[in-house]
Amino acid sequence: MKRFDILIRSSMILLQIILFSNSCLSQGYNHNWLLGYDYSPNYIKARMTFSSTGDSIFAEQRKIPFRGFTQANISDANGNLLMSSNGAWIANSTGDTMMNGSFLGYDSYINANAQGLSLVYANTLIPYPADSSKYVLFHHSTVYDGFSYPVYSINYSVIDITKDGGLGAVDSVQKYVIAMQDTFNCGIAACRHANGRDWWVVAQKHDTDTIYKILFTPSGIANITAQKLNVPKAWYNVSQLTFSPDGKKFVYQTFIPYQPDSSYILTFDFDRCSGMFTTHNPVFVNRGYIWGLAFSPNSEFVYACTADKLYQLDLNTNHLDTIATYDGFNSPYTWCCPTTFFNCYLAANGKIYITSGNGVQHIHEMNYPDSAGVACDFQQHAIPTPMGAIHRGSVPNHPNYYLGCDTTQTTCPCLTTGINEIKEHDFKFKISPNPSNGNFKIMYMLPQNSKGTFEVFDITGKKVFNYNLPQWSTMQYISLPKIASGVYQCIITSGNERVHKKLVVFKE
Repeated sequence: MKRFDILIRSSMILLQIILFSNSCLSQGYNHNWLLGYDYSPNYIKARMTFSSTGDSIFAEQRKIPFRGFTQANISDANGNLLMSSNGAWIANSTGDTMMNGSFLGYDSYINANAQGLSLVYANTLIPYPADSSKYVLFHHSTVYDGFSYPVYSINYSVIDITKDGGLGAVDSVQKYVIAMQDTFNCGIAACRHANGRDWWVVAQKHDTDTIYKILFTPSGIANITAQKLNVPKAWYNVSQLTFSPDGKKFVYQTFIPYQPDSSYILTFDFDRCSGMFTTHNPVFVNRGYIWGLAFSPNSEFVYACTADKLYQLDLNTNHLDTIATYDGFNSPYTWCCPTTFFNCYLAANGKIYITSGNGVQHIHEMNYPDSAGVACDFQQHAIPTPMGAIHRGSVPNHPNYYLGCDTTQTTCPCLTTGINEIKEHDFKFKISPNPSNGNFKIMYMLPQNSKGTFEVFDITGKKVFNYNLPQWSTMQYISLPKIASGVYQCIITSGNERVHKKLVVFKE
């Protein structure tokens, strides 16, 4: 009977995969999120994808699990998943072990945790500068010191996606290359250089206020520098290290146990050309360890969560607002387990999703993260996982792959990115649904590495709304609750190109 149940379940999963693949096509390097808890075939896994028409979640069968909090993945320009890693090994697009992708370290902790490292943001995948056939996985190594698992090195492995019939293979020479050794806090963050080609990769030194910056170029590691930030020291930090979508800001947190006044959100300005950080005033959070951190799409808000509180930090005013308190919901049973707050993920559709640190069957969702206060519309446990799939904590560590050159930087000339540019641009501009309450979404495709603006004009030509579109986005949720009934002109402009559509608003 047990075998029959598993067969029926597997058939249902396969049918759902087939139906999904025929109905939706994702677009972009950062459009896949892999969900799933365990190796065992009795544990259902799932995937969430983000496209220019929305998001979808579906069950799937694959080998690689994410029982810990570490997840890196990257897709091609059309949203087809290329590879993923849970910190212990690398999987190809099928979810099975990539050629030469097993065991990413020689320490006992990694070898004993093939289901995924319980470290936040412990790896990230980036395109190899100026080589479209290769990718680089930066990843941690860690060892138990009697108290916790501090990181003792930052490593990188090079993947050639053309090998093994297009499934990719890890380079046998450039695997587990030690970039630098020291004692680090958990977490790796990456941001594209102002020249549009190279990458900055950063990590924190443990129990200090020092941050290390690795510059990765077509020749490999060009240099490694350290900067003292003059902020409260970070001690065993395991929160998310995060760059803003525009690459101009950076955030992490600090907390020291048994010191009640040590919990801070630390924000910085970042110079993509020089790699230098400039400190903002630390913002004190009066209780709890801050687990998750994410920027809003417009880079004006930071969201931070403890296990039971979600905060919004306005970077223009430095005001900290409490957005939500955990409502006591348990999943999958009424008695287990608390669907609290843990990691934050700014997805390609412009929404923010928040996981739980427990193995649960629901994900929290924020619909309008560019809006101040409760208007951000945070919905607890809004998304159930398909067929009861258990997920715990991990979110993809996706840098903004779409950042281009910073043309304001005269000291950093623009270099080729290795990504094909669109010669004749099609904005693919759509509006849906036709709003009766002023709420609608726009779908579009900006020219590669270019920002844009979305404007709404009334029948007299008066501008009633203006919104800046970041380079990486393909969808935005727009809220104009005070707009009157009538016909409006909506225009997207990027550089010297523009497209427009009519919007008809009916108010009942």
